[in-house]
Amino acid sequence: MTPHRITTRRTDEHVVVSHDGVVLAETRKPLVLSEQGLPDRYYLPPEDVRTDLLEPSTTTSHCPFKGDASYLSAPGARDAFWFYEQPIEGRDDITGFIAPWPGRVEISVE
Repeated sequence: MTPHRITTRRTDEHVVVSHDGVVLAETRKPLVLSEQGLPDRYYLPPEDVRTDLLEPSTTTSHCPFKGDASYLSAPGARDAFWFYEQPIEGRDDITGFIAPWPGRVEISVE
């Protein structure tokens, strides 16, 4: 059996996340997570996310390759972001980073 592959890389792409015309996050230092069988996801530094506009959600999920995720909701966009406060061993690279959920918020990458 082939091991499940996850890689991360830093980039200087300009990522803007918005919902209903309100910018919820903007960064030029995202982390790109590539996971086997899934589209690439952008993980954003928390200082570049407008957490003052977000509320903790009661939703949680578990990924056997990353750990337990918690969610944040934006006005009009439930569970718009997720993060791993304490990812599993070996995934420390995503600790504290916040990922927007495509389809629940608009994500622009340049």
